[in-house]
Amino acid sequence: MDICYNLSIILRGGDTSMKIIINKIFGRIGFCALLIILQATILITALIRFEQQFTYIYLVFLLLSFVSVMKIINNRLNPAYKLAWIIPIMALPIFGGLFYFLFSSDQTRKKFLKEMQPINEQMKKYLPQDEQTIKDIEACDVRAANQSHYINQYALCPVYEHTTSEYFPLGEKKFARLLEKLKTAEHYIFLEYFIIDPGIMWNAILDILKEKAAAGIDVRIIYDDFGCLLLLPDNYQKTLEAMGIKCCVFNPVVPFLNIRMNNRNHRKIVIIDGHTAFNGGVNIGDEYINAYDKYGHWKDTALMIQGEAVWSFTVMFLTMWNYLRKTDSSFEPFRPHVYHEAEFDNDGFIQPFTDSPLDKEFVGETVYLNLISNAKNYILITTPYLILDNEMINALSNAAKRGVDVRILTPNKGDKWYVHAMTRANYRFLIEDGVKIYEYTPGFVHSKMFVVDDEYAVIGTINLDYRSLYLHYECATWLYKTNTILEMKADINQALQISEEVTLAKYNETPLSYRLLFIFLRIFAPLM
Repeated sequence: MDICYNLSIILRGGDTSMKIIINKIFGRIGFCALLIILQATILITALIRFEQQFTYIYLVFLLLSFVSVMKIINNRLNPAYKLAWIIPIMALPIFGGLFYFLFSSDQTRKKFLKEMQPINEQMKKYLPQDEQTIKDIEACDVRAANQSHYINQYALCPVYEHTTSEYFPLGEKKFARLLEKLKTAEHYIFLEYFIIDPGIMWNAILDILKEKAAAGIDVRIIYDDFGCLLLLPDNYQKTLEAMGIKCCVFNPVVPFLNIRMNNRNHRKIVIIDGHTAFNGGVNIGDEYINAYDKYGHWKDTALMIQGEAVWSFTVMFLTMWNYLRKTDSSFEPFRPHVYHEAEFDNDGFIQPFTDSPLDKEFVGETVYLNLISNAKNYILITTPYLILDNEMINALSNAAKRGVDVRILTPNKGDKWYVHAMTRANYRFLIEDGVKIYEYTPGFVHSKMFVVDDEYAVIGTINLDYRSLYLHYECATWLYKTNTILEMKADINQALQISEEVTLAKYNETPLSYRLLFIFLRIFAPLM
């Protein structure tokens, strides 16, 4: 959340939003920020004094930095992530090693992984793979079966038939359909979002949720505390509970320096009665439906699925709900056919999947890399951020070099200046190798999509940046031979027509000062 965004909230929301911001500054946010700054100040001051007065303490911290560098070199971290840590540790050996162990401790990660192990156990229990579906996909294409097998093995999410999908090329299209489907809910509604921002979109949704909850329907919401930190009043979950809406807040922000604050719930999921689900890049906020002009025209996309594949999203939500509520309730009452006895229609193969930052398997990145490596004719990508590691750059470059038409759509107007600068910092290497980069001239692109060879697609919440690929809880939908794939292709091509291609000549017009900034930002991109 940057300063411009906060100011837009104030200007758009009037007195109410101003009160929220003031309350945040002098309430929980201000208190947390003050304590964190105080902790950092005390820590740094103590280290400086130790260095000046106690030579052996100085040597201990030097040794700690040396051990940190050795540990980084010998683990399985991404090389770019290693470099981003090694440089500041070597530059500031007194602080570097200590901060590495505070903010990137493997022991801390293992502790969190142990806490959330029940999620994996429940997903294995409730999401077995149907063997006939595997045989059907193998009969179509072994490469597709291999990709599906990987997702099933490492994301614990099976592939389905008997499911249909509907594509929304804009947030406002998804919003209209979402309201329509929410009104039809008769048994339960589950929502899981990174951002909930009061306004036209949320108020319309909330009116329906309150009505449904009052009618006895099971309505539940999970939202990320950091994502909503500057948007929702403190203890907003109590406000929702008072309306009859059950609510959990993911990873509440606390006034302590710790690695856990890096792991956010970036997922966007809606589940209605077990047979209908929404996924994609659209958060709950007025900019996502172009209700107001934030960074020009906001290009976002979403997918609705209906059928057996909804079960994976339901299990994702309920495992997270059980973890946050410390419960172990059965999932059986929420299966797709409980409230939809008829057979579902069939439209290709659909595989929703999730990605956790706590294991050592980077599912989102691997799915993207497999799509790139197996592409024969074309790859179309939309992403708000293009902050890539060497593996991703090499994969895209190699695809272009072997004759695959690789096109990437990024924003012309960024939501954060430094992130937008890092995105542009990656252009030159890709363009030189034949990848075509386009900036969306009307404004900002927030959609996260891959479309490959008229056969494969992925749509969801996974950005092409380090936070999405390594640090956040994410979710997406892998599609094979569905009708929506061609709709997604047509939509991206239409967006490319009103965008500007960034040629090498155009890139070289970038002022030298900006290109020097690009070099600096690329080094530390994994830590931002």
